[in-house]
Amino acid sequence: MNQLKWWQKTLVYQVYPKSFQDTTGTGTGDLPGVTRRLDYLKSLGVGAIWLTPCYPSPMVDNGYDIADYCAIDPAYGTMEDMETLIAEAKKRGIRIVMDLVYNHSSDQHPWFLESKRDRTNDKADWYIWRDPKEDGSAPTNWRGIFGGSAWTYVEERGQYYLHTFAEAQPDLNWENPAVRHALYDAANFWLRKGVGGFRIDAIVYIKKPSVLADGKPDAGDGMVSIHEMIANTPGILDFLYEFRREVFDGHDIFTVAEANSVPPEDLCKWVGKKGAFSMLFEFTHMNLEFEGGEIWCHAKKWPLTKLKGALTASQKGTAASGWYPIFFENHDQIRSVSRYFSADADPILAAKAMATVLLTLRGTPFVFEGQELGMRNMKLPRIEDYDDISSHGQYQLALDEGFSPKEALAFVQAHSRDNARTPMQWSKEKNAGFTAGTPWLPVHPDFADVNVEAEERDAGSVLNYYRALAHERLAGKASHVLLAGDYRELMEEDERIYAFSRSFGDHTAYVLVNFTAKDAPYDEGVHAGAKRLFGNYADTVRGTLRPCEARVYIK
Repeated sequence: MNQLKWWQKTLVYQVYPKSFQDTTGTGTGDLPGVTRRLDYLKSLGVGAIWLTPCYPSPMVDNGYDIADYCAIDPAYGTMEDMETLIAEAKKRGIRIVMDLVYNHSSDQHPWFLESKRDRTNDKADWYIWRDPKEDGSAPTNWRGIFGGSAWTYVEERGQYYLHTFAEAQPDLNWENPAVRHALYDAANFWLRKGVGGFRIDAIVYIKKPSVLADGKPDAGDGMVSIHEMIANTPGILDFLYEFRREVFDGHDIFTVAEANSVPPEDLCKWVGKKGAFSMLFEFTHMNLEFEGGEIWCHAKKWPLTKLKGALTASQKGTAASGWYPIFFENHDQIRSVSRYFSADADPILAAKAMATVLLTLRGTPFVFEGQELGMRNMKLPRIEDYDDISSHGQYQLALDEGFSPKEALAFVQAHSRDNARTPMQWSKEKNAGFTAGTPWLPVHPDFADVNVEAEERDAGSVLNYYRALAHERLAGKASHVLLAGDYRELMEEDERIYAFSRSFGDHTAYVLVNFTAKDAPYDEGVHAGAKRLFGNYADTVRGTLRPCEARVYIK
């Protein structure tokens, strides 16, 4: 256990600055707001804060369309505010982790403005340009992640440029060494500022096939998801290993990449001593309802064994030479209570059950803002109420598939990224204590009860459950097992209970979680000889897990 690095022995907390804390009354959060809440984050056991992008941006995709990689957007504050945040966090033993968006830039970035001017300028090949087909149409039938064609025509060049995401997010050409080194220079800029690591966005898309060709349509629009055509293209690791050599090596930091198409058996090539990154977000357990592309109107129900199998595969894939970032929520995903439990489940018990899994698996737990309060999805009444660009694309796709506006809206309400982006709930005061102005997204209507102030006073709250279990993981009598222990799944075929063990030396912890809203009898022999250590019910009924019950045993 002494061989574990600092980032393997802590919790990472993801802050979505726009929704975290507003100090100016503008209705959007800012960097001084993060600094104001550092003591709260320290109380959770947090050792690193991942900030989603706060660079200058037109905000077409809420900051993931970057116009300058080495500056701060005025909406969030100043570079001095960032330096203060880094310094104040360091005083509390917390590192700041920046988000690198290197698959694409904003179409307002100076690089792109020059690139699109003509075919002969110095940055003409910094992006991916192709001639139209003979009929003048887009070079391929690829659909962007946010819907619509992945190609946009530019009159000045008489060519189309590729954008995996929105039209305002043109893909950078990683085949050009000058592009790669400009991006490396930007990352090194932030290392000199003292950041403790990086989360790297959408990295599986940076390598494109040598030939860009049409794919088999997967929906009624005649297009195919670009994800299926370019994700994890062979040769991508050559770029990533160079990235590691030029930026990461020699620094006491961690890196975690977003990679939603890397199979568990390939994780050893991406993470670990010989891999490109410290950790890898892969999304098998987050995309259970989708097969062959994330099309919300095609979502299907899934059995618990599918979730358990995905988590076990990831645990096994990083067991020998890697490390796993444990997560069930982020800024692009719906709230975990709403995803993994039925509508009739008790939301407080369900949130504690998810916390139990999060804080007992092998790896580094990532907590998304508000997750520690048990925040849930929020249905907005009209499509116009949604800010998320992907929600509007998916709404139109559902209409194109023949669904009614009411049905299309229901898909958005269930899957929109805005479910995770509603303002952080600090108190029962106006706007949940988030802002003195008008919040950029509506506050969840449950804020009067689900907020930091109320939950701190309630010994049985989700927040205090997180704090207690986090302490047990990081400094309790079972910490050596929960931090360094091996993982083994138990009761693999059970469709009600997720059970696993963590073993280190002579000690073993057993974790059992009932994912149903009904009693789940089971054979207690699975944890024979062990004593109850933790749980989300005050007492224990032998041989039965009650609805949404979670227990941790130790021997």
